[in-house]
Amino acid sequence: MLISILGHFCAVCVGISLGLIGGGGSILAVPILAYVLGVPLKSAIVMSLVIVGIVSLIGIIPHWQQGNVNMKTAALFAPGAMVGAYIGARIATLPIITPTFQLILFVSTMFLAAYLMIKNASNKSETELNLSSKYVDKFPLWPIILAEGLGVGLLSGLVGIGGGFMIIPALVLMGNTPIKEAVGTSLVIIALKSVTGFAGYLGSVSVDINLMVTFTLAAGTGMLIGAYLTNLIQGQNLEKYFGYFVILVAIFMLFEWGLENIFQQWTIDNYLSL
Repeated sequence: MLISILGHFCAVCVGISLGLIGGGGSILAVPILAYVLGVPLKSAIVMSLVIVGIVSLIGIIPHWQQGNVNMKTAALFAPGAMVGAYIGARIATLPIITPTFQLILFVSTMFLAAYLMIKNASNKSETELNLSSKYVDKFPLWPIILAEGLGVGLLSGLVGIGGGFMIIPALVLMGNTPIKEAVGTSLVIIALKSVTGFAGYLGSVSVDINLMVTFTLAAGTGMLIGAYLTNLIQGQNLEKYFGYFVILVAIFMLFEWGLENIFQQWTIDNYLSL
């Protein structure tokens, strides 16, 4: 019971993260489901797609009311992301893609996400980002945006990470989108590609429906809180500290994985010695 309460409290934090900085949903949801609530990693990845997708859909409402959603920009980025998410999910169902491979890829992506969050928060203000976008106006951006959408989608399908940490800088730099608008718009993209990502896993991985529903409700509550807090707190100020926190979670996951492998090897050695 206590573990369940802790897990759902953490789910609220997942929603706050998504609402406030537009990213970090799956980066937190997968470890919480797997290491706090004991869900198998592959199932946790699939469940996170549904959870983050629905929570992002909920978060669109307050961002839309605040004028922070650009549907034209979302329509440009989303198709590639949706196709990529479905392909990534289908690849993830192949026997060659083991939970260990997904774990290593997930942790590697966490380190990348943390680096980008810290870098963006430390070096680029909204004004600097918008000015820097002028340097890319001379290049055709459609192919670049579609390609990045495809790449983000593939990653999302493979390991469940929503990709807000990659989508938002792309929208700001290449789409000349204000940061708050990029956060709201990214939620539309995340929600759409989560649908196709989950569709790619259908029938291949079992999920705990009850847990998925309660976790989504808790995270949805957090999303509404986070979206409200965007009017009071600068998300960029928190992004750097969130990046450092992601590094700590990634190190914990690697440590836990190492201990598990050592224990399994010790068990095998003792069994063979009998």
